[in-house]
Amino acid sequence: MNSVKVWAAFTIGVAAGAAVALLYAPQTGDRTRRQLRRNIEDAGEYIRDTASTLGDQAEKYVKRGREAVADVVDTAQSTVKKAVSTIS
Repeated sequence: MNSVKVWAAFTIGVAAGAAVALLYAPQTGDRTRRQLRRNIEDAGEYIRDTASTLGDQAEKYVKRGREAVADVVDTAQSTVKKAVSTIS
């Protein structure tokens, strides 16, 4: 069994378990829905914050990469110029 099938079966099992747990919950449906709504809003906020942080980190690393490439290009050009002037 490949890993995709294992994870799909696991996900289906988790969803079924969550559904059964909601059906047998000891609180009212209205209270459960409010709680779920709050949790979903919190999860959405967490995802937005995490995405923003990841975007900032990615931007920082892209900038570092561009600077490193520029340094390598400058060094290579300088070396080529010195070589050409030495040969001439």
